[in-house]
Amino acid sequence: MGGYFQRQLAVYVEYHRDPRNTAMHVVGILLLFTGAVMPLTLVNVPLFGVEVSLAVILALPVLLYWLLLDIPLGLGILATSVALFSIATTVAHQTSIAMMWSICGVMIALGLAAQAIGHKVFEGREASLFTFPSHLFLGPMFVMAKLFIALGFRRDLAAILAPVPANSLSTR
Repeated sequence: MGGYFQRQLAVYVEYHRDPRNTAMHVVGILLLFTGAVMPLTLVNVPLFGVEVSLAVILALPVLLYWLLLDIPLGLGILATSVALFSIATTVAHQTSIAMMWSICGVMIALGLAAQAIGHKVFEGREASLFTFPSHLFLGPMFVMAKLFIALGFRRDLAAILAPVPANSLSTR
C-alpha cells in the first residue's frame, strides 16, 4: 500500500503546511484519541477467554489499517496507542464516572478546538476532513511521519511533507 499511502499523504499535506497547524494536530490528535477511548476502557468483553477492553477491540481495525498503510509508522502509532490506552484506563478507573466523563468531554472539546484553530488561524482554510472524510484516519499517520522524519528516519516521506518555500505560489 506504499504508493496508495504516499498519494493520500500528498493530498493530506496540502491542508497541513504550516508547522503551527502541525503542532496543533499533535495536541489535538492525542487529546481526541485519549478522550474517545477513555469511557470505552470501562467496558470489558471476553475475547478468546481473556477480558479485553472495548476500546482496544474497536481500535483494532484502524490500528491494522495503519499497519497496512505503512508498517514502521503503523508500529509507531501502535506503541503510542498503548501508552494512550494506559493513560485513558488509569484516568477512567481512578476517578468517578462523572469526573471521567467531564475529563473525556474536555479532552474532546480541546482536541477539536486545537484542530479547528490550527486550520482556521494558521492555514487559513477549512480542514481537509470536510472535503476528504478519509483524512480522519490520515492525521495520526501524518503526525507519526513528521516525527519519524524529525528523528532522521523516512527520507522517502520527507519530500512529500516538506514545507512550501516562503516565496512559492502557495494556494493558501
